[in-house]
Amino acid sequence: MDPKEHDHKKLGKELDLFAFSDSVGKGLPLFTPKGSVIRRELERFIVDEEIRRGYLHVYTPDIAKLDLYKKSGHYPHYKDSMYAPIEIDDEQFMLRPMTCPHHFELYLRKPVSYRELPMRIAELAKLYRYEQSGELMGLQRVRSFCLADAHIICTSEEQAVDEISKALDLIEYITSVFGLALDVDYRYRLSLGDRANTEKYYKNDAAWETGEDLLRKLLIKRGSKFEEAKDEAAFYGPKIDIQMKNVNGKEDTAFTVQYDFSSPDRFDLTYIGEDGAKHRAFVVHRSSIGAIERIMAFLIEKYGGAFPLWLSPVQVRVLPVSEKHNAYAKEVLHELKAANIRVDIDDANESLGKKIRNAKTEKIPYLLVVGDAEVEAKTVSVDSRDHGKLEAMSVADFISRATEEIKSRK
Repeated sequence: MDPKEHDHKKLGKELDLFAFSDSVGKGLPLFTPKGSVIRRELERFIVDEEIRRGYLHVYTPDIAKLDLYKKSGHYPHYKDSMYAPIEIDDEQFMLRPMTCPHHFELYLRKPVSYRELPMRIAELAKLYRYEQSGELMGLQRVRSFCLADAHIICTSEEQAVDEISKALDLIEYITSVFGLALDVDYRYRLSLGDRANTEKYYKNDAAWETGEDLLRKLLIKRGSKFEEAKDEAAFYGPKIDIQMKNVNGKEDTAFTVQYDFSSPDRFDLTYIGEDGAKHRAFVVHRSSIGAIERIMAFLIEKYGGAFPLWLSPVQVRVLPVSEKHNAYAKEVLHELKAANIRVDIDDANESLGKKIRNAKTEKIPYLLVVGDAEVEAKTVSVDSRDHGKLEAMSVADFISRATEEIKSRK
């Protein structure tokens, strides 16, 4: 594989998936209709899967008072990578770099019983970070991104560790759907703090020792290979990072699961225990599919732009052999659209060979050719990108095949 040919920036332009504009600003991606299809499918996939696993999906604002981020600790720790404060009516606001303080405020709106925990608050959240210009790179590192974020409020360390393990189960399921293999396409990294660096990390040596040991033992119990990396933790606690490399060999964190022993104190996160008294809660941060932009970049490169059927912007193209077959081709088009298949038609006055070449350049999974024989038999000739030419079949049979393939996300 030539890395240059699979580079998501090159393929993104060739397949018309996303663009950048100097008039909009550096690191602020614009998704085309085709790129938006992939993004929407990823978002629907992760929201549906998380809801099945007991997550409570919410919506919170992209902006909040600066005081909220001072309270959470993000402002001093992330100040250099946050957009500048916005002053309105003598108050200062920030575009959010994180979702956690918003979710904690939701949690604090009413008393919570131990019976309601663990509480998994999730959101597809738009976040903003002012990355340095030299760090920006296609969709992999941007200044505006959508994070599949969640914060899990727990009653105990044991419950928190169990939730971290379930979050890793979810991540391993997601990666299997994408065809990504553990220790081949991605790896685990245990990211640790540095007790001496009190500027970067929340000061609580005992909590750091306990948290790091809990994550280390969990990974060992799961039989996972991992490396330890000092000084890579979040400021509020250690984390398990899922590391992936792009086609050029640069590694980034794709997904992450974090143990937080700072926020429960900062936000006074409590629950009513079985004894009727208030108890300090425990917090897990996790991102299941990571930033939609970053996972899109990885997947564009993984598939070389030839997306599986469920993710393909155009799943099927109907190709009439000549103009006299256009009427039947349009009937086929409407049947597929009615079955919620993403389909278009190439009825240009061009040779069939050219139409096929154009479709293959666009990496469309299925081509349905209709000529005299197909019109007469009310069938379609099927050319599969991944399996070659298939037998002619009825439109109903093709819809059944395609629908099953989409549903299975193979």
